[in-house]
Amino acid sequence: MTKLFAFTAAALLASTAATFAQGDAANGEKEFRKCKSCHMIASEEETFVKGGKTGPNLHGVVGRPVASVEGFNYGDGILAVGATGAVWDEASLAEYVADPTEYIDTHGGSGRSKMTFKLPKGGEDVAAYLATFSEDAPAADEAPAEDAPAEDAPATE
Repeated sequence: MTKLFAFTAAALLASTAATFAQGDAANGEKEFRKCKSCHMIASEEETFVKGGKTGPNLHGVVGRPVASVEGFNYGDGILAVGATGAVWDEASLAEYVADPTEYIDTHGGSGRSKMTFKLPKGGEDVAAYLATFSEDAPAADEAPAEDAPAEDAPATE
């Protein structure tokens, strides 16, 4: 009986681990150093992280539609994901930075990502850090609405 309980508890924990784990923004700030060669974080008024321009500006990324920075030359794969109405949240950002091409292939796009860098560990932390620069980010203890329609989506009955 004890073995059955231990097995059941382990299975429950494993299934819970598959859900998104909250990241640590302080650790994410350190991890973001790897990202700033291509990405900056800057609002219209202030530059928070002076970085490269190879990738899009990540200010306000959490809560923003995928592939929506005006004037940025996105690849076809991520544009296809954006066309699905996808919106970046911490979980999707963490998944994307772990393997951008895999993310594109499993979320409505196809082909290689222009972002060749992979961050197999620490993506949750980077996403939590980026959320601190995103006014539209849900609170850390607020679960995102899974079935909420996109803002531009027509109402369905």
